Amino acid sequence: MDKPKKLHEYLDYQMKKHPQKKSMGQKVNGQWSFYSTEQLVENVNKLAAGLIELGVKAGDRIGVAAYNNRPEWVIVDLACQSIGAIDVPLYPTISPREYEYILNDAGITYVFVGKDDLYDKVKKAQPNVPTLKKIYTMDKQDGKPFWEEVFGSGQEEEIAARKAAIDPMELATIIYTSGTTGNPKGVMLSHNNITSVVSATEEIIPVDAGENVLSFLPLCHIFERAAIYVYLYHGAEVYFTGTDNLGGETGDLQTTKPYFFTTVPRLLEKVYEAIYNKGLALEGAKKKLFFWALSLTDDYEYDQSYGMMDRIKRNVADKLIFSKWRDALGGNIKCIVTGAAPCPSKVLKVFSAAGIPIREGYGLTETSPTLTANTLKKGNSMIGTVGPCVDNVEIHIDRSDGDYREGEGEILAHAPNVMMGYYKKPEANAAVFTEMDGKRWFKTGDVGKFVKGPNGKDFLKITDRKKELLKTSGGKYVAPAPIEGKFREDFLIEQIMIVGDKRKFVSAVIVPAPDALKDWCKNNGVSWTNLSEVVKNEKVIAAYQAICDKVNPDFSHIEQVKKFTLLDCSWDAVKEDGSDAELTPTMKLKRRVVREKYAKNIDGMYS
Repeated sequence: MDKPKKLHEYLDYQMKKHPQKKSMGQKVNGQWSFYSTEQLVENVNKLAAGLIELGVKAGDRIGVAAYNNRPEWVIVDLACQSIGAIDVPLYPTISPREYEYILNDAGITYVFVGKDDLYDKVKKAQPNVPTLKKIYTMDKQDGKPFWEEVFGSGQEEEIAARKAAIDPMELATIIYTSGTTGNPKGVMLSHNNITSVVSATEEIIPVDAGENVLSFLPLCHIFERAAIYVYLYHGAEVYFTGTDNLGGETGDLQTTKPYFFTTVPRLLEKVYEAIYNKGLALEGAKKKLFFWALSLTDDYEYDQSYGMMDRIKRNVADKLIFSKWRDALGGNIKCIVTGAAPCPSKVLKVFSAAGIPIREGYGLTETSPTLTANTLKKGNSMIGTVGPCVDNVEIHIDRSDGDYREGEGEILAHAPNVMMGYYKKPEANAAVFTEMDGKRWFKTGDVGKFVKGPNGKDFLKITDRKKELLKTSGGKYVAPAPIEGKFREDFLIEQIMIVGDKRKFVSAVIVPAPDALKDWCKNNGVSWTNLSEVVKNEKVIAAYQAICDKVNPDFSHIEQVKKFTLLDCSWDAVKEDGSDAELTPTMKLKRRVVREKYAKNIDGMYS
C-alpha cells in the first residue's frame, strides 16, 4: 500500500500493514482500556454511517472537544474524514462566548464532547448558533445524548464512494488559532497539507510497530494531531493521558515506559526543576556527586566526540546519576520532540547528555505544523536552532520590511504544508501571503536567520516575533523572546515579560515560581507567609536582582533589564473569574493583556 494521501487512509494503512491488538487506549476507572486496530476501523465505520444517516454531507462541519486526549476523539476525526466532512477541533478551556463565535463562524452542525462541563458550555452557546443541531457526549451522562446513538450500519458503498471522491487538495479541517489578540482565525488545512508533513517527518519519530508512545499534548493542536497520524502509520501503541498523570512512582511515565512522546518546553523545564531540587536536598558526597555530574552537561553538543578521560567521567556519571533520570522517565525513551515555544538550551543539553535525546522543531498551525526539525540523524541537529528545513520546505529570510540585525529577517515559507488560507478572512489572507519568484510565500511573523551547522548545512535560528519587537524611545529595537528565555532558565522564575516599547530602557514583569521560591526562602532564612508579602521582602528582591546581574551580560547594553517588578499572582490560559487570560492555550504570552492588567506596575518602574 502506498503512503496515505488522505487522512482517513492512515487507519487503513495500519490495518493492512501493522494491525495492533492495542492501537489506542486510555484509563477507564483507573485501568487501561484499548481499542485494537480492528475495533477502531469498526467504530469509525459505524460513526461514519450514522453521520450519513443524520444527513451529514461532504463539506459539512463537525465540532469535537475533550479535556484529555482519547481514542474517541480520533474516531470522530477519522469518521469525518471518511465521508468528506470537515472536523473543527475546539479548545476545551474556552468560554461559552468563544464557543459561540467559533460555532457560528464555522457553521458547525453537530458537536461531540468529552466529560465534565463541556456539554453544558456548548449547550449554553447553542441558542445563538442556528446551524447547530445536536451535541453528543463521548461518555454516558444522564439526560444527555450519547455518541453511540449516532452509530449506524451499512452504508459501505456510500462511504467507499465518498472516500474515493475526496481530492487530497480539498479542505480536511479548520483549526482555530488561539490568537494573542481579537477573535481566533480558522486555519484551513487540506488533506495534502497534513499528509505532506507526516511524510516529511515520519522518519524523525523513531517508533517501530508495537512500541508504545504517550500522547498528552491536546489533539486540538495540529502538532499532536499530526503525531497521531505518524503513530498510526508506524503501528505504535498510543497511550492517551494528561500532564497531571505523568510523574511519580505510579505515574504513566513509570508504568507505561514509553519509547517516545511530544511535549512543550515548560513540561521539560518542570522535570528538570524537580531533578535539580532533589539534588539540592542531598547532603555530603551524594550532593557533590550530583552537581559534578550535572556540570558535565554544560558543554554538551549533539554528536560530540570525547577523549578517553572525558568518556570515563561520563560513564561514571551515567552509571551513578544519569541512569536514574532515565529510569524516572520509564527507561525506554528513544527521543522526545519539543515544539510550540523555544526550549532553553540548558534543558536540551542536560537531558540529551543524560541519554534522553531531545530534539526541537519549528512550525505553526498555518504550516500543519512542521517547517524545520532537528533529528537523531548524525549531523542533523544543532542546539540553539530549530533545525534544517524538512523535505519539500523552502524558507526565505525577508529583510525588506523592518529594521533587523545582520542576517535576520521575517521567516517566509513556501511548502506543500502551508495552509489553504484563513476561513472567510480575505483581508487576513492578503496580509500573510506574498508572491515572489512565481511562488506563494507565507509570512510567519517570526524573525530568524540561518546559521551554519554540521557539514555546512543551514540551520534555522528563531530570534523573535516580528510583532513583538520593542522599540525604545531612543529608537533601538529589542527582541524580548531571547531575553525572556534566558531568564526562564532560572528556577525562581515561572513567567516573565520584557517591556520597554517607547520607553527609555528595558524592564521586566516577573511572576515568581512559588514552589521554588518557598524552597529558596526555607534555605535562606526568609519566613514564608504568603506570596504577596514575600515578593516585598528585601532578601527576595535581592535574589531576583542577582538573576538580572547574571543574565544581563549575555545581552547588549540596550537589551539589559534595568528594573523589574515581582507579581503576586499566576499567569494562566484560562481564568476562573472570567477575566482575560495572560496566556494562550498554547502557553504563549498575550502581551497586550499583560500590559493592560499590570499597567500600574509597569508605569511604576518608569516613574
